[in-house]
Amino acid sequence: MTRSALQRILLALLFCGGLINYMDRAVFAVLAPQISKDLGLDAAQLGLAFSFFSFGYTAFCMVGGWASDKFGSRRTLAVSMALWSVFCAATGAVFNLISLLIVRTLFGIGESPWISSANKALVQWFPKERYASAFGIASSGQPLGGVVAGPLIGIMAATVNWRWCFVLVALVGLAWVVCWLLLSSDRPEIHKWLAAHERAVPVRDSVQAETAAASGAEGSMLTAIANRMVLATAACFFAYTYLLYFFLSWFPSYLTQAFHMKLSDMSLASAVPWLLGVIGLISGGFVCDAAVRRMGNALLARKLVLGIGLSIAAVTVMLAGVATTATAAIIYMAIGVGCMYLTGPTYFAIALEAVSARNIGGVGGFMVLVANLGGMVAPAVTGYLVRDTGSFATAFYVAGILVLGGAAVVMLFVRAPRISNERFQEA
Repeated sequence: MTRSALQRILLALLFCGGLINYMDRAVFAVLAPQISKDLGLDAAQLGLAFSFFSFGYTAFCMVGGWASDKFGSRRTLAVSMALWSVFCAATGAVFNLISLLIVRTLFGIGESPWISSANKALVQWFPKERYASAFGIASSGQPLGGVVAGPLIGIMAATVNWRWCFVLVALVGLAWVVCWLLLSSDRPEIHKWLAAHERAVPVRDSVQAETAAASGAEGSMLTAIANRMVLATAACFFAYTYLLYFFLSWFPSYLTQAFHMKLSDMSLASAVPWLLGVIGLISGGFVCDAAVRRMGNALLARKLVLGIGLSIAAVTVMLAGVATTATAAIIYMAIGVGCMYLTGPTYFAIALEAVSARNIGGVGGFMVLVANLGGMVAPAVTGYLVRDTGSFATAFYVAGILVLGGAAVVMLFVRAPRISNERFQEA
């Protein structure tokens, strides 16, 4: 089998895995009104339940990234999916706030290696000039999971108890583990189905090695993490993830509480922003790679895609918070989510300008750790803001302003290493 055919299989598997990943997360958000009613939770307690997922997720992000560097992405992703599927099913057995917080924490631990390990797989399988497009395609399954979860879980919840919804979704994840172990490998050259004449062809060229060495990222993991480009991009990734978890956790409740939408209507309406997220994430990779080819400056092109996308997302999210109709809120939020996801491929692509492939798993884990601090605080902060102000408007403004700040950090502090430019001129 050719390398390109195996690359397509890998993309399909990661796409489906990402879909399951976000479907598992979105299930809780869609069913949150029923869960809070059955367990007697107020807005602040429900916000804690959302945030405790991020506590576990964030605490083990570095471990997951290290594991993908140490043991390979194939085994790490299989263990991750298996663990979180088990704890997804266990969500259906919770009986009070404490049991819910424990299961949500373990659920987050199970999911923590996913992004950095999937990114490691893409780095090993795709050359630098195709990385952003591959990332966009593979990762687009995540927002599609949100699209699928809304109407699907809405239908399931109308026919079975909400507890069984978690069990049924978990079974899908366990089926993915079997397919992944049968069809994947850590690198193309060791895949048992790869044609013999393609095994000696390198995936990555010398450009990344030159850039990484010039920026000081070829040394230890700590040196790579301390790189200014990595730190600034991670800070922006924090704002991105704050907005993502704000939307993922609270937008369904916003529609039901502010506009009195029924669960069935809300499930369908909340899928619209996710659909634009799919379009944004897929197109973002191609836009990013096309901008690189057109401008001839990879770093500047990726910064511009990020800055423009997040700026539009911030404005439209703030408008969604003061919308007077459900339709307007959904339209504004859909544009915001689409533009937010448009920037998705840029974060790790920027890091690849400074970090060698052998360290990308650990560095990716660090970036996801910082990013998910945003995911950890967003649901809880939103819950308290809603409870204390009696409306969602302030929470929407906080999310929008934070995203604008993240974009500004990248535009101001992410710059091409001077030594790297000198090395390329000498070459």
